[in-house]
Amino acid sequence: MSHATLFESSLTSLKFLHRGKVRDLYAVGGDQLLVIQTDRLSAFDVIMPDPIPGKGRVLTEMSFFWFKKLGHVIPNHLTGIAPESVVAPAEREQVAGRAMVVRKFKPLMIEAVVRGYIIGSGWKDYQKTGAICGIKLPAGLKEAQKLPEVIFTPATKAPAGQHDENISFAQAEKIVGAELAAKVRAVSIQLYSEAAAYAKTKGIIIADTKFEFGTDEKRALYLIDEILTPDSSRFWPAGEYRTGISPPSFDKQIVRDWLETQPWNKKPPAPELPPEVLAKTSEKYQEVLHLLTGA
Repeated sequence: MSHATLFESSLTSLKFLHRGKVRDLYAVGGDQLLVIQTDRLSAFDVIMPDPIPGKGRVLTEMSFFWFKKLGHVIPNHLTGIAPESVVAPAEREQVAGRAMVVRKFKPLMIEAVVRGYIIGSGWKDYQKTGAICGIKLPAGLKEAQKLPEVIFTPATKAPAGQHDENISFAQAEKIVGAELAAKVRAVSIQLYSEAAAYAKTKGIIIADTKFEFGTDEKRALYLIDEILTPDSSRFWPAGEYRTGISPPSFDKQIVRDWLETQPWNKKPPAPELPPEVLAKTSEKYQEVLHLLTGA
């Protein structure tokens, strides 16, 4: 991608609200937000000092693709307003292709995690307890094995620098209420199942993913944030999938693997990433966008 990388936005035409691990948020009037996907990357909950070329544009394009494809399941926060139209002319380059203007909703204080395969923190929990988030699973499952059925395994939303924690469905009900928790579970499983079926036709397994939801003043539910990107999901090439091992994935695994070889305590500041690690990671993000969307 020929565009310049963006590590941090610096808009002055809108009120700055928040800088997350990857996204920068600005106010657009009283009820809308400008969300900018930067090229920042976090690993082990630490922001890396080097941007990944093209990453923000890949995540934005992929989210737009899935929001459109799955729009029949649940309404989302998109407004259809062009980001370039809400900033000063000199700032348009900072938002072009990497931002969205969205409606402002009250975020639910749980992560809606859906798993079709047993991997990551779910695999660790299963090894210890035979269950994930209180859901008892058959004995003898192997790492990366397909689960007998898709499961909803909520997590807490941790403050920056801390890890999300897996919780039971009963705990999720206490946080958001029983009715909303049941709806989030049903919608999340439908979104994942439809996306996974489509991805399979493109040679990609979606092992797991997380969704974020928000509510309006009438407590109606909306899909917010980004969806089904390499930052929020585990994408595996179907041709390289095996049980018993963690398959290669289309995400920041290259960065994580390199960091594991470094004398680093996983606390800020993170070491600078070599050019070849940046380039390979950028390629992986762009490859999965191309495979899923043709873009």
